[in-house]
Amino acid sequence: MSVKFFSKLSQNFIDLLKDDKYCDITIEVGEGPNSKKFRAHINIMCYRSPYLQRTYEKNRGNDLAQINLPSIHPEIFHVILEYIYGGVLSLNERDTSDKLKILVAAEVLCLQELVDYLQKYLIENKSEWLEQNFGITYQASSKSNNLLKLHQFCTNLMANSPEKIFESFDFTLLTEKTLVQLIKRDGLQMKEIEIWEYLLNWGLAKNPTLIPDPETWTDNDFKTMKNTLQNCLPSIRFFSMSSKEFFSKVRPYKKLFNNQLFEELIQSYMDPDSKPNENISPPRRNIKIDGIIDSKIRIIFTI
Repeated sequence: MSVKFFSKLSQNFIDLLKDDKYCDITIEVGEGPNSKKFRAHINIMCYRSPYLQRTYEKNRGNDLAQINLPSIHPEIFHVILEYIYGGVLSLNERDTSDKLKILVAAEVLCLQELVDYLQKYLIENKSEWLEQNFGITYQASSKSNNLLKLHQFCTNLMANSPEKIFESFDFTLLTEKTLVQLIKRDGLQMKEIEIWEYLLNWGLAKNPTLIPDPETWTDNDFKTMKNTLQNCLPSIRFFSMSSKEFFSKVRPYKKLFNNQLFEELIQSYMDPDSKPNENISPPRRNIKIDGIIDSKIRIIFTI
């Protein structure tokens, strides 16, 4: 028979963390004014964190006295330390943003048990937050092959509910590659004019010096925005927009388009019987506008 007194052992190690009497390594986390030094015990840190063990072993002959972790914020590292020493994870007073940061820090330090737990916890309990903050969630999941569950969550959202990504609070954080993947989707259940407006907002976020009103833009401003959107524009189904939407929301950005495409767009609205260029993408699949398939779209692409 064996009796395990883990609770007392955990508390003893937490107390050891608070007492730097026998510490033999300094770990500096954060950068600049947000940096902080923590004293710790190299044996404990190395046995708990494979990353720190590799770092220490690599520099063993150099009398390593300090390890730097600039990508981890001090508050987040304090939570990590309590886990490393006492097996305790304090999440009650942390918002979901901090929990995601703890997950990212745990992945950096190769704390697999913590990585597995936090991925499962966030997906099962904070999925709505992850959807509303898709930009930083996707960025975090893409930084490492070890965050597979979180990355799969993001991939599934992109495949099944891409509309939610456009509506997320940090949509403009998406990379160009991710944005193109989204707007290329034939099954995207959004009005084309809405996709266009989201794309413009994304472009403006990438060029914060530009004023939102295109009437104030110089030729250089249009050139800047055109360069930003050049890989995205071909995926917008402009021929799926109503004439009212086109003239009020697209025409002011005429200088973003090549002359041939813009002339074809104008012609399609003036002559419903005209047929677009073969390279123009057809309407998205099963797109309904207010419950009715847009008749203009059907006419243009069934001629």
